[in-house]
Amino acid sequence: MRASDFWRLMDDEFGAGYSRVLADSLVLAGVGGRTAVEALAAGYQPREVWLAICEVQDVPMERRLGRDIKPAAN
Repeated sequence: MRASDFWRLMDDEFGAGYSRVLADSLVLAGVGGRTAVEALAAGYQPREVWLAICEVQDVPMERRLGRDIKPAAN
């Protein structure tokens, strides 16, 4: 996942304005107690940061891949 994909997913899920506030203020245990912005700057992969946000914000599995991508059936 590229950083641009990360921001698209954030905007789609949380809205363009709130996604920036969330990325800058929500501390994520899954990326070492950093915010999303700090984690990306520290070199974490955008996908890892996105999944950490999904866990904390309880984003349903069916929305974690974006609007038009369906998760694989288990």
